[in-house]
Amino acid sequence: MSGEKESLDKTRKYDRQLRLWGDHGQCALESAKVCLINATATGTEILKNLILPGVGSFTIVDGKKVTGEDVGNNFFLDKDKIGESRAQVATDLLLELNEDVTGNFMEESPELLLERNPEFFDTFTIVVAVDLPERVLHKLSGHLWEKDIPLMVVRAYGLIGSIRLVAREHTVIESHPDNAHEDLRLDRPFPGLTQYCDSLDLSTMKKKDHSHTPWLVIIFKYLQIWKEQHGGAAPKNYKEKNEFKKLIQQGVLRNEEGVPEVEENFDEAINNVNVSLVPTSIPSAVQNIFNDSECVNLQPESKPFWILARAVKDFVESVGEGALPLRGTIPDMTADSERYIQLQQVYRQQAAVEAEWVANRVQQLLQSLGKSKDTITEADVKLFCRNASFLRVLQYRSIAQEYDPATAKIGELVGNIEESDEDDAIWYILLRAVDKFYADFNRYPGVYDDQVEADIPKLKTCLAKLLHEYGNVYNIKDDFVHEMCRYGAAEIHSVASFLGGVAAQEAIKIITGQFVPMNNTYIYNAMKQTSVTVEL
Repeated sequence: MSGEKESLDKTRKYDRQLRLWGDHGQCALESAKVCLINATATGTEILKNLILPGVGSFTIVDGKKVTGEDVGNNFFLDKDKIGESRAQVATDLLLELNEDVTGNFMEESPELLLERNPEFFDTFTIVVAVDLPERVLHKLSGHLWEKDIPLMVVRAYGLIGSIRLVAREHTVIESHPDNAHEDLRLDRPFPGLTQYCDSLDLSTMKKKDHSHTPWLVIIFKYLQIWKEQHGGAAPKNYKEKNEFKKLIQQGVLRNEEGVPEVEENFDEAINNVNVSLVPTSIPSAVQNIFNDSECVNLQPESKPFWILARAVKDFVESVGEGALPLRGTIPDMTADSERYIQLQQVYRQQAAVEAEWVANRVQQLLQSLGKSKDTITEADVKLFCRNASFLRVLQYRSIAQEYDPATAKIGELVGNIEESDEDDAIWYILLRAVDKFYADFNRYPGVYDDQVEADIPKLKTCLAKLLHEYGNVYNIKDDFVHEMCRYGAAEIHSVASFLGGVAAQEAIKIITGQFVPMNNTYIYNAMKQTSVTVEL
């Protein structure tokens, strides 16, 4: 009984997010282990936004002590804790946010931990690194890349913020597109749909039944009439679809005086002609997945995603006759409950039959690969088939590729910036320049008030060297350089808070495997309240 009560309490507690990513998404979040490197204002804001929705556990790695500057911009640090471990103080206060979450801390420099025990990071679902020097970032990213553990690099620098996602490969089953066409198959009706629609006769229906016939059935009926008149072809262009709408309009009942009755279902049918007649096809992103070598050449170590993708590919090329498994859902529409449920069942039953074929193929593939049949469940197959049109695979570039002059995309970035210096991507180059400054002087430009002016020419030199290394000659306006020096690497809480929300959102996408995360660098300009995402 206590277990049921606990489950009910959690359902109430997390009601809003359960509507977004479901029970299985929440389960993934509650099983996740997050590592935060450096409990800065930005770092604690990120953790706050992961702890509140119920992330399983977190560990903070930070060797610094709480300072007055920390207390000034970090709500999770108290002034009476100055001089104490920043990792411990932040952990204690963050844990007060959600009793369902467990937290730990490691009071050690990230760089020393990487040198002494790099395997420490191997057990985490995702590692979030904040305020990490470039030298340490390269070591950490190289290790995590080798271990196939996602890394998120977040930075707040004055009024500029950046987020970089790094992962070998990220697969998404539930991408939740905003504007997806319904999978109705009116252009290639399956036997069950044809049989059901043929069982209804509009010409013999009374007014009540006629006005509550699902619009999907109406379009099906009149589509058959149209095809008989046009050699079996469906309406294709704007003109033909308008003529088809007029044909449907003629089917509206008329009263004794010949005036058309008000029938909302016929209005819905006319309004849905364009979207319901979209030809059934395989999206290019899904076709690319089918053509990927990971899908074509399965190995014993292949991830479940690729085994499922191969099974669906085999379905498409055989019984699917070029179409993905039926989604099995229909939209809301004006109809009586009985016939709406009947139509809904028609689609669900066909979807179940097709998902069963895929499930059987999955078992065959698992057996051929020497993997347990429990590796992929029936629920996994149904979820995959239901979202087959929305599959996504993101293959990120590593930090090493981003920084290597032979593979870097900074040249493309400069080309875009030359066309418009209003492009926020310019701040990426300036952030790289201040890292170069740090490597040369072991401090960031402008951190000391009396050296702001003196640091401006030094930063300009670092910027010129950076661009030269990547084979670019571009003069960035002095105003941008002055601004970076004026920031003095300050971490402003409003910027940290904003980045904390964005970064946590992207981390949840990675953890749950739902929605499509950014690829791969996000730049935020708090001065103009604008942002840009670029692939570097």
